[in-house]
Amino acid sequence: LSDYDCEIRYHPGKANVVADALSRKERIKPLRVRALVMTIGLDLPKQILGARTEARKPGNIKKEDVGGMLIENSKDPKKSRKEKLEP
Repeated sequence: LSDYDCEIRYHPGKANVVADALSRKERIKPLRVRALVMTIGLDLPKQILGARTEARKPGNIKKEDVGGMLIENSKDPKKSRKEKLEP
């Protein structure tokens, strides 16, 4: 700056109405976030398969409102049922 003919004046943040790129912003206290730790047991795939098998039983499907959709036969995926399930 010594090569230039200039005068440096200090303006406090509140007095500096026209802010530039070098102006400091007020610091906001950062939020603290705790890490989420999730442990998956070895029996999880077995639990998922059991829940899926239970949900596909005819007695459980009829209890749910399926909106007249056709339900695929779980034993033969190429063959689908022709009748609609009653809610």
